[in-house]
Amino acid sequence: MRRNQVKDLLREQQVFNFRAWLAAALMGAALLLVGSRLFWLQVVEYDEYLALSQGNRVKVDPLSPDRGLLLDREGRVLAENVPALQLTLTREQVTDLDETLAELARLGLLNRTRIDDARREIRTKRAFQAVGLGRLGEQEAAVFAVNRHRLPGVALATRPVRRYPYGSVAAHALGYVGAISEDDEARLEPERRYHPSLDQIGKAGLEKSYERVLHGIGGFRERLVNAEGRSVTGELADSGMRRELPVAGDDLVLSLDIELQRAAETAMTGRRGAVIAMDPWNGDVLVLASLPTYDPNLFSQGISTSDYSRLTQDPDQPLFNRALRGTYPPGSTIKPLMALVGLENGVVTPEDSRFCRGFFTLPNSSHRYRDWKREGHGTVDMREAVMTSCDVYFYSLASTLGIERIHDSMSRYGFGKPTGLDIDGESAGIMPSPAWKKGAFRSRENQVWFPGETVIVGIGQGYWTATPMQLAHATALLATRGKHFKPRLVRGQRDPASGRVSERAPVPLEPVRLQDEGSWQVIVDAMVAVTSGPRGTAARAASGAGYSIAGKTGTAQVFSIGQNERYDEQAIDERLRDHALFVAFAPAEDPKLVVSVLVENGGSGSAVAAPVARAVFDAYLKRTGP
Repeated sequence: MRRNQVKDLLREQQVFNFRAWLAAALMGAALLLVGSRLFWLQVVEYDEYLALSQGNRVKVDPLSPDRGLLLDREGRVLAENVPALQLTLTREQVTDLDETLAELARLGLLNRTRIDDARREIRTKRAFQAVGLGRLGEQEAAVFAVNRHRLPGVALATRPVRRYPYGSVAAHALGYVGAISEDDEARLEPERRYHPSLDQIGKAGLEKSYERVLHGIGGFRERLVNAEGRSVTGELADSGMRRELPVAGDDLVLSLDIELQRAAETAMTGRRGAVIAMDPWNGDVLVLASLPTYDPNLFSQGISTSDYSRLTQDPDQPLFNRALRGTYPPGSTIKPLMALVGLENGVVTPEDSRFCRGFFTLPNSSHRYRDWKREGHGTVDMREAVMTSCDVYFYSLASTLGIERIHDSMSRYGFGKPTGLDIDGESAGIMPSPAWKKGAFRSRENQVWFPGETVIVGIGQGYWTATPMQLAHATALLATRGKHFKPRLVRGQRDPASGRVSERAPVPLEPVRLQDEGSWQVIVDAMVAVTSGPRGTAARAASGAGYSIAGKTGTAQVFSIGQNERYDEQAIDERLRDHALFVAFAPAEDPKLVVSVLVENGGSGSAVAAPVARAVFDAYLKRTGP
């Protein structure tokens, strides 16, 4: 039998009321949360989201500044900006992307090795954006014009590119520009407003060292776009849009004389080495040549893989700046300075003589340090020792001086440290000493300094290495009798708008003062004898100059030979032959130009390096007057 249940209406009403209040409370809390969030977004963070919404409809296009020009000391343009033709492709206008790229390669307008890279880059861009595929020359542009009807979506655009009118002349001094890489981005200054896809950056030489001056400041232009990113046209598009024009970089006025530079490089044709020419009275570098050289236009136009491989794999290393980074034994070019050190330390006088019988030995040693002239020079004083480049005289002088005095004096003349030239990459070379050797070698037996090492330092051999720039700087000290300046390649900056040039004052360095200032003239007279004396090693190269030259030849060994062996130039590999060197200034009585020449594996300094310096002196002094 089933029982009837009586409903509890009161309890049901209580449950209903509880649930209704709970639902109302939850709805109220949710509304309160939504309201507070709306208040936060629309009131508290109004400015931030307004800016974000503007960014969704405003596109900012970068505007690249004009890069500053490079001018030589006579105002001749060494680096400029010229419009170049660039091939572009817009994907939405192309029927078949792969076929179009293949056709461009068949026409020679696109390197086949770049097809995959180009395809990837195109697909990362919006369909309506034009993507650059590379620069075209005049002949390639003509090919494109003939075939343009078969290449829908492909067009030509103009873009400024760096051009070096003199090609490979002075390439190591000027440097080159290229596309901004990931490594370059670390040194970009945000306030300069670089745009990696548009701008180029200095990669070497002055282009790199003076990047901040040359680049200028980038600008921008705002334009209105729709939700798809397309530009909106009409009156609305111009309303409220901002525009800031770029600021061009300053031009650099250089100390280089491009015609003198060309004369120096011509004189070095077919050889490896370096030539430096500088004004000893202000530090201006008129010639900075490193041979072989390269064409910087290859880089600014986008160097091909094959061209780059050819440069980097060339055994002659055309990209290597021998003038600043090459370190070589200075050889006999330092003998005038060694003589000056001897005078200054009172261990020798100009009249003191030594007998050269073709070799030198240390006390209690049978080892013979041979002279370049096997039969010897006989009795020579200081002037004759410099004039004939007598090794035995300077072996003896170095042994008497000792390595510490040699090191300290030569350091005053700039060896063992960069000269401070205003471009990157200068080597310090080595000015050896016992302290240096202890730091250079790990094993204790190799850290010992031996007397024989002092002997060969006396003729610029052994551990001593220097750059052609250091040799020029030290020779300038002799030319000015102790005054010297920080070498420089940039004389001033020119405002591209006004044309006003801001000159940079020469930077004088601490002068070298001697106890007897007459010692300078003793050394200069000995160097004049090198080029004019009856047994002067450079007399033939200086013959008929019409002006006086004070110089010193040098020959630096690349490898050592046994005591009883003879050096046979024809029997050894060309790259193992001696380096040829020559340093000089002219006119000797009123120096206007200092020249340092190094010819790698050139053999004789008098026969190979001195004629190069003579060509530079002739080109300069016959134009300006001795």
